[in-house]
Amino acid sequence: MPKEGSGNGTCVVTGAAGFVGSHLCRRLLDLGCRVIGVDNFFSGHRDNMQEFQDHPRFFFHERSVTERNLLSDLAVDYGPPSVIFHLAAIVSVPYSVEHPQETREVNYLATVRLLEEARNLGCSRFVFAGSAAEYGNDMRLPLKEAYAGGETSWLSPYGEAKYRSSKAVGACGYGPRGVALRCFNIYGPRQDPSSPYSGVISRFAELAVQGEPLTIFGDGRQTRDFVYVSDVVEAYCRAAGLDPSAPKVPAGIYNVGSGTRTSVLELARLILNLTERGESIRFYPERPGDIRHSVASIDAIQAAMAWRPHISLEEGLRRTLRWMQGRRAVKPA
Repeated sequence: MPKEGSGNGTCVVTGAAGFVGSHLCRRLLDLGCRVIGVDNFFSGHRDNMQEFQDHPRFFFHERSVTERNLLSDLAVDYGPPSVIFHLAAIVSVPYSVEHPQETREVNYLATVRLLEEARNLGCSRFVFAGSAAEYGNDMRLPLKEAYAGGETSWLSPYGEAKYRSSKAVGACGYGPRGVALRCFNIYGPRQDPSSPYSGVISRFAELAVQGEPLTIFGDGRQTRDFVYVSDVVEAYCRAAGLDPSAPKVPAGIYNVGSGTRTSVLELARLILNLTERGESIRFYPERPGDIRHSVASIDAIQAAMAWRPHISLEEGLRRTLRWMQGRRAVKPA
C-alpha cells in the first residue's frame, strides 16, 4: 500500500538489499525521494535494509529484474518513476563462468528490457551499475572508458555482460538519459565478508577484528583502486541529476574510482596498524586469473559531474573497521 510523500520524485532501485543498493536507498530517502526497492535476495540481505525498511517513503518488492513488465507493474501503484537505478545483478565472477546463459539473461538482457520499459514510461534518467571487469586484463593504466570495446578480452561472462549493458545504457541519450558507472573496488559497511566474492577489504577487516592473520595470495604487490561506498553513492546521485549544484550529466559511461593505486600489501599493513596489531600476514600461492594491476582514470567523471572522491582510504578503513567491530559485538556467541 503506497505511503505518503513523493519528495524529489520517485526512484526505483534494483538490488536494494545489496551492499551498495542499501546505501543508495538510505541516501535517496535523506534527499526526500520516494524509493521503490526491488530485490530477490539472490545475493542481497534483508538486514541491509533494516534501518529504513519502515520509512514512510520506502516501498519494497521481492521480485526479480528478469520478470517481464516489472517497471510497468510498479508504475500502476506508484506512477511512472523519474529515475531508475539498476544495480541488481549476478555479482559472482566464478558463478558467471559456471552459468554463462543465466548471467547473460540477468546482467544484460534484463537491462535492455528495463531500459526499454523506462523509455516507454517516460523516465528521465537510467543509471546503471557497471564494473571495472568490463576492461578485462587491459594493461594500459590508468584505465580510460574508451579502452573497453569489441576487441576487449573479457575474463568472464560477468565482465562481458556488464560491458554490453553499459554500452546500451550509455548510448541512450533520450527518454531516458542513460549513465553507466564503471565502479572499481568499492568497500565500506554492509559489505559481507563471508561472501566468496566480497572485496579484499571486508575480508581483511574481519580477520583483523577477529585477531586472525591476514591472508595474501601472491606477493601482495598487485594493486587495486579502492573507493568508499558513500563516494560511489554520491556519483549515482549526481548521475541521476539529484544534486542541483552539479552540472547536467551527459549520457555516457564513466569510471568511478579513487584514481590511486594501492598494493594489497600496503592495504594489509594499514589495516593492521589501525587495529594496533603487529605484522600478522600469511602468504599463499598466487591465484590463477587474478589481474595484476588496476586503477581508474577519473578525468571523465570529474569533467562531467564535478565529482571526486572525498573519503581517504585511511578514513574509509576506520569507518569499515568500526562497523565490523560493532557487527561482531552483536553476533550471538
